[in-house]
Amino acid sequence: MAGKPPASDPVQDAPEVSEPQHSAVGLPAITHALRISQQQMGVRRTALTLLRVNQKEGFDCPGCAWPEGEHRHTAEFCENGAKAVAEEATLRRVTPAFFADHSVADLAGRSGYWLGQQGRLTHPMYLAEGGDHYTPVTWERAFDIIGEELTALDSPDEAVFYTSGRTSNEAAFLYQLFAREFGTNNLPDCSNMCHESSGSALSETIGVGKGSVLLEDLYQADLIIIAGQNPGTNHPRMLTALEKAKAGGTKIISINPLPEAGLERFKNPQTPRGLAGGGTALTDLFLQVRLGGDQALFRALNRLILEAAADDPGAVDTEFVREYTHGYEEFAAAARADDDWDATLRATGLTREKIESALRMILASRRTIVCWAMGLTQHKHSVPSIQEIVNFLLLRGNIGRPGAGVCPVRGHSNVQGDRTMGIFERPEPGFLDALEKEFGFAPPREHGLDVVRAIRALRDGQAKVFLAMGGNFVSATPDTDVTEAAVRRARLTVHVSTKLNRSHVVTGARALILPTLGRTERDVQSGGEQFVTVEDSMGMVHASRGRLEPASPQLLSETAIVTRLARRVLGEASHTPWAEFEKDYATIRDRIAAVIPGFDDFNAKAARPGGFTLPHAPRDSRRFPTATGKANFTTAPVEYPVVPEGRLLLQTLRSHDQYNTTIYGLNDRYRGIKNGRRVVLVHPEDARERGLADGAYTDLVSEWTDGSERRAPGFRVVHYPTARGCAAAYYPETNVLIPLDHTADTSNTPAAKSVVIRLEQPHRD
Repeated sequence: MAGKPPASDPVQDAPEVSEPQHSAVGLPAITHALRISQQQMGVRRTALTLLRVNQKEGFDCPGCAWPEGEHRHTAEFCENGAKAVAEEATLRRVTPAFFADHSVADLAGRSGYWLGQQGRLTHPMYLAEGGDHYTPVTWERAFDIIGEELTALDSPDEAVFYTSGRTSNEAAFLYQLFAREFGTNNLPDCSNMCHESSGSALSETIGVGKGSVLLEDLYQADLIIIAGQNPGTNHPRMLTALEKAKAGGTKIISINPLPEAGLERFKNPQTPRGLAGGGTALTDLFLQVRLGGDQALFRALNRLILEAAADDPGAVDTEFVREYTHGYEEFAAAARADDDWDATLRATGLTREKIESALRMILASRRTIVCWAMGLTQHKHSVPSIQEIVNFLLLRGNIGRPGAGVCPVRGHSNVQGDRTMGIFERPEPGFLDALEKEFGFAPPREHGLDVVRAIRALRDGQAKVFLAMGGNFVSATPDTDVTEAAVRRARLTVHVSTKLNRSHVVTGARALILPTLGRTERDVQSGGEQFVTVEDSMGMVHASRGRLEPASPQLLSETAIVTRLARRVLGEASHTPWAEFEKDYATIRDRIAAVIPGFDDFNAKAARPGGFTLPHAPRDSRRFPTATGKANFTTAPVEYPVVPEGRLLLQTLRSHDQYNTTIYGLNDRYRGIKNGRRVVLVHPEDARERGLADGAYTDLVSEWTDGSERRAPGFRVVHYPTARGCAAAYYPETNVLIPLDHTADTSNTPAAKSVVIRLEQPHRD
């Protein structure tokens, strides 16, 4: 029998701390995954559900976007994937009786962990203006309420349509279609907060804002560089791929301010050696870079490669550079001019010997892949940092070569697919032209709002209706107090969700919670049983089919919610066959095929076991659809955060028992943290200089150039082997420290990895 949710919030302000681990996964991962799964689902349901995760005839794990290979294990899931599935397939239920027992004010005082542990939402719920409890509402009345508010707006641009990465391709395509028929490009999404910097950098340099490698490329690489990423927690199945690459002779360089257990040693739970032996040491060279020092590091490596070419003509792939690139001479001149080693070492926190060790491995590699995640994308200078990585790869011809390329590793299982489907506030004219031709209406051309601009619009009263297709908007975004105040100014907030989160209790004047099917559940419409599709982090599109009975007969699929809402709001003015789309998702895929390149014959391709690969011109044929028609070298000044004396540079990150803002538990096993989340990881020497013993409590105070400050109180100091001058703490607890305007240049992504803080005696009112 599955366990009940916690009756009260666990105390989280006295975490226990032990030594961090130096290996990941192994038997403890299996034990923990099964324990949580059985608590949520029971024994039988656990077995039936987990054996369908990531299988060709099963459902796509909502836990991350790492791809699956052609040949799959019986247990094709990781510990954190099992947690994600367990929380969706849980037997716990949040019914109207729950909302009758708990006022909105009561729920607002609960932690995100407690809210998430209550279980699946079962009925549409409505919070009336001036009300203090959510009450059940019919679907028809819910759509009427949304329609009333949307049609009362002075402009369609007063509505915001947010999307999280869990939305399927079919639902995402219809969602953007509805928003644009309604008349706005206000389509912010979670990409704005994670890999927007990657898309901005790659679009300008190689012409495609996605990674250029496939899973097989990792096994052909001579060298894989992993920068600003923690696969052991955020993409655990990547460790299996790295282990296979290592077995084939691949070398691995890890670049990160924190040592990460998964990149030190991987104990594969599906092999005897992983379960009982020492596992596989993955990292050959660890570069413990200072936060924000990645651009300076890759600029130094590029300068050294150019210098090496004087004695070794093969150091630079001159044939590739001449035939396929633009801007080399300007780039080379700027790189050669950046020869201040003192500045490089100050920016990176590394020794010259370490950097030169990396250079030797790079020059010995003909095929190099660079992988990265949020550690690179969430700085003010993230876009030029990623462009410097592209420069690094172009120098040696490592784009469009098997075993080589760029590999931004995404988190949400379909965040890349949502963008492909048109969830973007700045759509390409060609996409809008195709949409207009296929559906016979004139889409708006003016750019819409991204996440940060949407919050500003809500704050300033310029946006009045907020709809979210999944996600936990108020906990995922920066400047918590400002964001929550902004959302509360809305006339109506609507959340399509499977489970409770904080966004449901930070509401506009009126609010709706619309419960939807999860990935694990059967989706039966009047046209029969349906499947949906998703795109992984490497551009592979495949089907996802749930098999469990829905948590409640009141649930609607995301697709059904969008189609019924569109019919209510657009009425007879729309000639789009919304009812047909709800009945049979194959009709949606036919229209996607007509609009989006690479999806021709979509239904036939989606029916193939394992799916199909989307075209990628730089990878497939070394064609670069940029303004110059070539891959572009870029030249930007080297930037890095400058921290005043006595201050530290903070990065926000996940714990191991966490997926984005979903908290599965209060432990971070690999970092030695148990039963609490309000911790700050500080190098022992940095802590001692501030008179802070291991176990002391401190307030985190962020400081900004305009003289403003923000405070996150009551964090336990943990002496931890992070890079000197750097600190780390979990989000969303530290989102309060990050101002709304502290964003990356060009991409406007919140710069959550470079926050100047001081550690201060706990504040007392």
